[in-house]
Amino acid sequence: MTHTVIAVGQEAPFKEIVALMQQWKISALPVLAGEGRVIGVVSEADLLPKEEFRDSDPSHFDQLRRLSDLAKAGGMDAGDVMSTPAATVHPDTTLPQAARIMALRHVKRLPVVDVHGLLQGVVSRSDLLKVFLRTDEELADEVRRTVTAFLFPDRAVTVTVEGGVVTLGGEIRDRTLVPVAARLIRAVEGVVDVHMDLTEPDQGPPR
Repeated sequence: MTHTVIAVGQEAPFKEIVALMQQWKISALPVLAGEGRVIGVVSEADLLPKEEFRDSDPSHFDQLRRLSDLAKAGGMDAGDVMSTPAATVHPDTTLPQAARIMALRHVKRLPVVDVHGLLQGVVSRSDLLKVFLRTDEELADEVRRTVTAFLFPDRAVTVTVEGGVVTLGGEIRDRTLVPVAARLIRAVEGVVDVHMDLTEPDQGPPR
């Protein structure tokens, strides 16, 4: 996550919010109360109704079905236009969990809060994608240490990584370990895909 966070209070004026987003090139800001408790988030989507409904007839049927957006169109400060409750995560939230929350809530950034709801940082889509910048050598080393060393300690299973794609090669006797290994490898942050090139050892001619 990013620990340096640009946030606003409930009384932050509309134009100040827009200026901060432009200045810091961000699409959303946490809204704080008290000593830093996150009470909402104001995003570009929360600000757009002011322009969308600027010259529209408020009696139009489609607009009446969007009363919350109409209310935001008349908003003057962060407390008026913010979305609440805010979608947040805790510092121990995994990257896959954060990615799922972003997808389900259709947001690009999530405030990170402690058990008291106080702001600790922000995790963004770009933060989630940084794991894919890990080198192939780093991925191969982690797969060897955390997966193959435990599942195949007595077997010469090789680990190669190219472009984030992990390939296991060699011979194993217990094929039931293959899906287990694949699942564990996919859980390694930065892995793009997993290929299995594992065979059973030659048993020789029957006696």
